[in-house]
Amino acid sequence: MEYPIKAIYHHRTRGAGAEGVHILGMVHAFRKLGIEVLLISFPGSDPEAANSESLDKTSRTHKSSPSLLRWLAGLTRHTPEFIFELFELAYNLVGLVRLRRGIRAFSPDFIYERYSLFMVLGVWLARRKSIPIILEVNDSALVERVRPLTYRWLARKMEAYAFRNASGLVFISTAFKSRVSSQVTAIAPSKICPNAADIDQFCPDPEARQRIRSRYKLTDKVVCGYVGAFVYWHGIEWFMEEIAPSLKQYPRLSLLLVGDGVVFAAIQQLVRDHQIEDQVIMTGRVPHEQVGELVSAMDFGILPDSNDYGSPMKLFEKMAMGVAVVAPAFGPISEVVKDAETGWLFPPKDKKAAVDLVLGLAGNIDEVRQVGDNARRYIIDERQWIHNAQASLTLLRESEN
Repeated sequence: MEYPIKAIYHHRTRGAGAEGVHILGMVHAFRKLGIEVLLISFPGSDPEAANSESLDKTSRTHKSSPSLLRWLAGLTRHTPEFIFELFELAYNLVGLVRLRRGIRAFSPDFIYERYSLFMVLGVWLARRKSIPIILEVNDSALVERVRPLTYRWLARKMEAYAFRNASGLVFISTAFKSRVSSQVTAIAPSKICPNAADIDQFCPDPEARQRIRSRYKLTDKVVCGYVGAFVYWHGIEWFMEEIAPSLKQYPRLSLLLVGDGVVFAAIQQLVRDHQIEDQVIMTGRVPHEQVGELVSAMDFGILPDSNDYGSPMKLFEKMAMGVAVVAPAFGPISEVVKDAETGWLFPPKDKKAAVDLVLGLAGNIDEVRQVGDNARRYIIDERQWIHNAQASLTLLRESEN
């Protein structure tokens, strides 16, 4: 396939966490395919600058002020939802100005935009300029948000316009596409691209494994790991409540918990109450670039909960490192995990089944290693960012027909 020469990647996120990883994954994948990419970010949310990467001038993002982003983030965190949504609406004007400037200076062959609620002027401008635009859909007015929508009717109306008038749509799961298709008629041609992983950044590291396991006295242990936010909806609190009473009966099993959040202190207290401090390591929050070496110390992972449309980033990063995961069998996860082949699945919300799986694997290290090897091979063969970039670009060809 002959690829286009230039692309603009546009997003309205803060460019941090999983969002930043996804954005950089796709940008770097396009560049590996020989496409020159201009990344246009929300002022102060340049994920490339945050990663201190060395880029040539034609590939640099528009410069912006991190202080502006911090000010806006602090403001919106303490404002009522309807005001927050007015900020989201207002970004259409900011995005329009920045996209116009980028198009004029860069002359892209196509635009790749990470869709955000209320953001439609990118699609409108692309159609006006006769530039193909692909929307990557990770959010929607049709799914539950942490902050419930006030202007849901308006968000759905604007979203329908964007989904019908884009050149192509990239969904993170079949379930997500089905939900949108059931509510929005005549959507643009689409592809299913779950999340992916960078196999160069996330790869088995024997030296790091030995170092971390020695640091935390895990040398002779079977280590089950969790990486993520310590929040209610990720299920780590109920998982620890369920497994803590039984953990002493499995002295070879240790839990390595990486992250921080509102339930962190409660879990710490739970660990103390059950006197299992020697089996539960809680690292707190660590920089993203250090997550890999901590995952290296794990034998397998646990993802206690998810949702029925999302594609958890940490699942792919662990699998890339040969660390298979015990996870709930939601549709999007079942799309990428084959039970007992590239991971282990339990019925969603079945707490006992999740804990029983983890405890059972503590005594079956040979299966743990084989399934972990299978998981890494799957990521290498099918779930690198370049696979997603290649699939997305086929939408350009379909839009021409």
